[in-house]
Amino acid sequence: MKSKLIAITLLLSLFLTSCDAVDDLLSFTISNEASIKIKSNSPINLPSEIITPDVTTNSSAEFSNNKTKASLVKDVKLKSLRLSITNPDGKTFAFLKSIHLYISTTDSDEIELAYQDNINETTNTLDLISTDARLDKYIKADKYKIRTQVTLKETLTQDVTVKADMKFKVTADPF
Repeated sequence: MKSKLIAITLLLSLFLTSCDAVDDLLSFTISNEASIKIKSNSPINLPSEIITPDVTTNSSAEFSNNKTKASLVKDVKLKSLRLSITNPDGKTFAFLKSIHLYISTTDSDEIELAYQDNINETTNTLDLISTDARLDKYIKADKYKIRTQVTLKETLTQDVTVKADMKFKVTADPF
């Protein structure tokens, strides 16, 4: 009886780890970036909206390069979102109190993508906290919109340009 229990436990653990291994084999990363301009006339301690130009996805090519197609994609999640100040030189994120990024398409509702509150960074890069949202329909689309909501804690004397580097983990079915 004890040996049957051990055998079942081993078989079950082998099955569960092999499922994770198969998912890893069928997973790949898609990278996109967007530029966000924070205006110097943005109010302090009040949220202000920034709409970026549409982000064109290269997902069809990425799916093809990874030997899959959009219809086989079963799960897309934001793996990481890093912000970097590109202009002006030497500027840090010390001026920023909070930032929230939202994603939408013409066919899909807007959802929160990533955020960071109570920012105390003195560097020119900032890693945001990714939400656990499923992003399949956004990444499969030809393009999507990123809306940014920022709250400043300092007055800006000039516009700040921020590059958002987004990495999405894509998992596809084998057939």
